[in-house]
Amino acid sequence: MTSIRPAVPADMAAVADLWHEGWHDGHAGHVPDGLTAARTLSAFHERTPPRVADTAVAVAEDGSVVGFVMVVGDEVEQVFVARAARGTGLAAALLAEAERRVAAAGHSAAWLAVVVGNARARRFYEKQGWVDEGDLPYEVAAGGETYVSPCRRYEKRVHATGSAGVRDAASRRTRH
Repeated sequence: MTSIRPAVPADMAAVADLWHEGWHDGHAGHVPDGLTAARTLSAFHERTPPRVADTAVAVAEDGSVVGFVMVVGDEVEQVFVARAARGTGLAAALLAEAERRVAAAGHSAAWLAVVVGNARARRFYEKQGWVDEGDLPYEVAAGGETYVSPCRRYEKRVHATGSAGVRDAASRRTRH
């Protein structure tokens, strides 16, 4: 059974490894080459420690981190799942946790940015009820440079009442 919980500092090295792997899987070839080159494993290891409070992790029975979400305000900033856990329902459970966090922070809607060329992620978000709201030229700072990543902005209404039921239902789908 996989469980989702708030991240702790000891999780962040595994989060960095997953983030690096997942980011390159979804972004390589779809963002400026300079941005791809700047997204090294060491860069992800530098970025993760200050993000522990923003992060929830999915932990497998053996204690390994197999996915995570990062939420800042009303933005679902990152959603990544280990390759071996893709297609298991874990991403949906993590996204439901992110939606719950946005609602708990008092927001009525959540948003996220998806790279235009990441068709797999776009299909996933649409299947989860997120709505494509149009182009979003997303500015990203990396390696001392600023890059514009061609993205689509997705939004979803979230509600504090009933969010736990969504989370519970999603969590049940991830048990294996």
